[in-house]
Amino acid sequence: MRRFLQRLFYKPVSNLANSFSSRPDKKRVNKALTDLCRDIHDNPGKKGPLMPFDAGADKFIIFSDQHKGARDGADIFAKCEQNYLAALHHYYEKGFTYINLGDSEELWENLFVTVKRHNKKTFEAEKLFLNDDRFIKLFGNHDLYWDNDPLAALSLTQIYGRAIKVYEGLILKTELNNKPLEILLTHGHQGDLQSDGNWFSKWFVSDVWGPLQGYLSINPNTPAYNNQLKTDHNRMMYEWSSNHSNTLLITGHTHQPVFCSMTHLEILYHNLDEARKENNVAKMSEIERQIAGLHLKGVTEPNFSGYLDSYFNSGCCCFNDGDITGIEIADHCIRLIKWNYKHKISERLMLEECRLDKLKIKR
Repeated sequence: MRRFLQRLFYKPVSNLANSFSSRPDKKRVNKALTDLCRDIHDNPGKKGPLMPFDAGADKFIIFSDQHKGARDGADIFAKCEQNYLAALHHYYEKGFTYINLGDSEELWENLFVTVKRHNKKTFEAEKLFLNDDRFIKLFGNHDLYWDNDPLAALSLTQIYGRAIKVYEGLILKTELNNKPLEILLTHGHQGDLQSDGNWFSKWFVSDVWGPLQGYLSINPNTPAYNNQLKTDHNRMMYEWSSNHSNTLLITGHTHQPVFCSMTHLEILYHNLDEARKENNVAKMSEIERQIAGLHLKGVTEPNFSGYLDSYFNSGCCCFNDGDITGIEIADHCIRLIKWNYKHKISERLMLEECRLDKLKIKR
């Protein structure tokens, strides 16, 4: 019976959840990001630190949207836990600083004590970074608890051994070829009318979506979700970043990986356009085959004229096949990476890479 109900309700329930989980407003997005950036500059350490970094020596791994839950049918992180732990072990041993962009804990659907009880291994893995002063934790809309609950400091002490500051954002600052570069990192829910902590969305997730998701074992974060054009929210984030000089923006929130302002599908279309300019028939044929293999309908080929490389999205750590995606900054480069299971063993795959000094951004 449950499988029948899954087939019957999967699409309409997922669409309903999406309609209640995202309603971005461009003016609100622009104002929220601009205000956050200014606040970090004017008062570093209150809403977020302003951190100088060496693009050749310093190394960062950026993950978001684990949504750690109660290991029940609604826990969309459960399948990804081993990939996440393997990734953290790898980056800890390699000397990376871990930046968590928020929605790490699913505190709309679960009580904190429940999440704490079922995620001890992941908290211990994160604690290793914290003990070495290599851990920066931001909050998202599903774990606003860390920012606004009077018991948050006590809860953080219970899982990490000491209270830590959880920020709204972070700015990494460096210089490349005598030109400044700032990277604003934040969860990305700012300006989203349905996700900015309002009571109705929280009620819908905890009392309607959560129970349905648990019973039907629905996880809308399918790998196929990557193979689309940017969501409206990601597009608005790109537009903000493209209008700010010497700036990159890295967010999470939408669960859709974006690299150099493009999704996987958009990168394919961009590569197809380049192959056409080169009159490379073999390359054109291969890319067209890949696009056709996505089984997309009604997708119009996008126009990338004037596109800048200013926006990145780390994706999420809760895809329904157990994959996780993230952003690495290391060795003068920025990379989109994926950790997946190969014969039940976690492996790291580099999906995209670009040198920081080669990025096309507004100057």
